[in-house]
Amino acid sequence: MTVRVVVVGDVLLDRDIEGDVRRVCPDAPVPVVDVDRTTERAGGAGLVATLLDRPGVSPHLVTAIADDEPGERLLGLLDRRLQVSPILSASATRCKTRVRSAGQSLLRIDAAPTAEVGDDCDLAALEAALNDADVVLVSDYAGGVVSHPEVRAALERCALRRPMIWDPHPRGSEPVPGVTVVTPNRSEAVQFGTSQEPDQLAVELRDRWRAWSLAVTDGCHGVYVAAGDGPLFTPAPFQYQGDSCGAGDRFAGTVAVEIGSGATVSTAVEAAVKDTAAWLALGGVTPAPEPEADREPGPLEAFAVAEKIRAAGGSVVATGGCFDILHAGHIASLEAASRLGDALIVLVNSDESVRRLKGSGRPVNSEADRCQVLRSLRFVDAVVVFDGDDPIAALRELRPDVWAKGGDYTADMLPEAPIIAGWGGRVVLVPFLPGRSTTAILEGGRIS
Repeated sequence: MTVRVVVVGDVLLDRDIEGDVRRVCPDAPVPVVDVDRTTERAGGAGLVATLLDRPGVSPHLVTAIADDEPGERLLGLLDRRLQVSPILSASATRCKTRVRSAGQSLLRIDAAPTAEVGDDCDLAALEAALNDADVVLVSDYAGGVVSHPEVRAALERCALRRPMIWDPHPRGSEPVPGVTVVTPNRSEAVQFGTSQEPDQLAVELRDRWRAWSLAVTDGCHGVYVAAGDGPLFTPAPFQYQGDSCGAGDRFAGTVAVEIGSGATVSTAVEAAVKDTAAWLALGGVTPAPEPEADREPGPLEAFAVAEKIRAAGGSVVATGGCFDILHAGHIASLEAASRLGDALIVLVNSDESVRRLKGSGRPVNSEADRCQVLRSLRFVDAVVVFDGDDPIAALRELRPDVWAKGGDYTADMLPEAPIIAGWGGRVVLVPFLPGRSTTAILEGGRIS
């Protein structure tokens, strides 16, 4: 089944100027960026639509395009990816330029921020697109498309007969009545509402806008959804500290796809939270390099984390084990290992590997459950499952700078030690709490 998603909203041209900072300007205390590359992409509703260019989804962008040189480049970027219907003209193309170094933005420059859309609307093209949609996603970037009287009237009519997701903007239009889900982030919701608490804001704004449901996204914390009697909280699966540009667009787009596929709001939000977290882990709008063809699909998140840390000049730490029943000894070793570098990746024995090593009664917890518990720890950045009796194959792929093991081992007991040394890495032993083991717990031993 292909889900037809019509995106209605304002487009921008986004530029990233990236380079290295090695010095400070002699006449002012500002960093000097030695430019390495400049990239351009569609922003605003254009980014939303291009993020929907994935298997099983047919995106159609309805927007305003300016007759200028940035507008031509923007339309070229969009036409290569999806169907575009320019139903309005614009006085100029809004451009946002970010100057970045080592994965962080240093400065943003906005050009033509007050550009306006024209009066004449191709209403027939708009109505045709809306009628063909399985779901409509309104991406309001306060550029005038959504607030245009004819566009807004058409959206009001459409909300009565089609699922509609509305991603609002503080300077844009309020959602039309009957919207399926409204998706403000927390700072936007605070500007719209009277409370400071996201769960209360979700209920207040849902009722004010007469929407079926409302989802307040709260960054790495999760999402508060008002649907039915009370707010429901969906936590994010990990704490993300990098560049979150585009995360709200990714979230709203995935909610739209799920709703268009027939999912309930709560199921759609849960899927969108997981999808957005995975997308950010792979680099977001500035993705990490594509993994090599012979890498397994499971560890992609770990390789993306390692690539990002190394690109920023940091070091990657890895450790490994079964982690069948997580106990204080595990926690002490993992926390100590995390302090040896800038990211900790945990290599976990698969269920079959644990059975070979520990016997037919193990593991107690499946590899999926063990990985979920490990990912919930604040000092674990990624998890990789391996099938062998040792993690050597996974280590050769990951190539960590540090391999950490509990102090109950010695370096000469580790078959992986020479492998680590082969690429200039090192083995470090971390504290081990005596008397703590999964076996002792299962045998009913008391730990004092």
